[in-house]
Amino acid sequence: MAEIQGLAAHAAGAQLLSFKYKVGELAPNDVEVKISHCGVCHSDVHLIDNDWGISKYPFIPGHEIVGTVTAVGSLVTDRKLGDRVGIGWQADSCGVCEWCRQGDEHLCAKARPTCVGRNGGYADAIRVNSRFAIPIPEVLESENVAPLLCGGITVYSPLRNHLARPSSRVGVIGIGGLGHLGIQFARAFGCEVTAFSTSKDKEAEARTLGAHQFVNTLDTGALKKVAGCYDLILSTVSADQDFQSFVNALRPKGTLVVLGASPSPLQINGFSLLSQQKAVAGSPTGSPRDLYEMLDVAARHNVKAITESFKMKDANEAVKRVKNNKVRYRAVLAN
Repeated sequence: MAEIQGLAAHAAGAQLLSFKYKVGELAPNDVEVKISHCGVCHSDVHLIDNDWGISKYPFIPGHEIVGTVTAVGSLVTDRKLGDRVGIGWQADSCGVCEWCRQGDEHLCAKARPTCVGRNGGYADAIRVNSRFAIPIPEVLESENVAPLLCGGITVYSPLRNHLARPSSRVGVIGIGGLGHLGIQFARAFGCEVTAFSTSKDKEAEARTLGAHQFVNTLDTGALKKVAGCYDLILSTVSADQDFQSFVNALRPKGTLVVLGASPSPLQINGFSLLSQQKAVAGSPTGSPRDLYEMLDVAARHNVKAITESFKMKDANEAVKRVKNNKVRYRAVLAN
């Protein structure tokens, strides 16, 4: 029986320690992937600390994985040895429910997250259903593509599924781990893009990433000036916001999509939604279909994460820096 070596949390908030787990015969629909890179997502911090109450210890975090297929199950026909693939938040789904049948596997009630109830990517290898090991275009570098597998798809999916197009005016709240990717993808869709941030000194960078306009959200006057301007606004931050001001900034039939969970309930006037058919929505990760498409768009439009690289053995330092918001903008572990 083979073993996989990784770094595991053994209790809530604990340091990651060396950990091995045994694996048996490869399941018929699975592939084994030798990991070269794994992004450190803020969700990993929440899981290590058991902030969501779903962690079981010991477990190996990590769900922004890039690596090479080293073994394929007996029924796998869509992957072959040597393929470079990416694995995001999801490792499997039932494959037969209405959501799986229509290509929304991420909404499957039996979806299996990559590192919840199983061991993830801070390791030398991982096994997942082959449908969730997505081929990576050759032009994308492994370090820069790893964060796209969670952070990237989180901002890409709402743009795709809320039908962003060249006529759309899109706002992105926050220029950080998600926001800097949201700006790039919105620009790739051909949208007119506005970056919203509390940090005035990020304006130049936001424009370099592709934003056409910049709004300082600490300036209430500036927020009032953009009332009724946007078809779609992505909120990528986890802090409390004046969400009513962003609803006010929507055009008729516009949508505010919440991607970061703020600690307090959203305070929004119901009539402000009713009167002009506005909407507030949430969006998690994306389906394998969306991941395929996102990686193709990233390759053709030169979308990539801004990263800081750490050796896998230094995962504790990387997690600490992510937890303290000291990384610009995504940390990536390299084997």
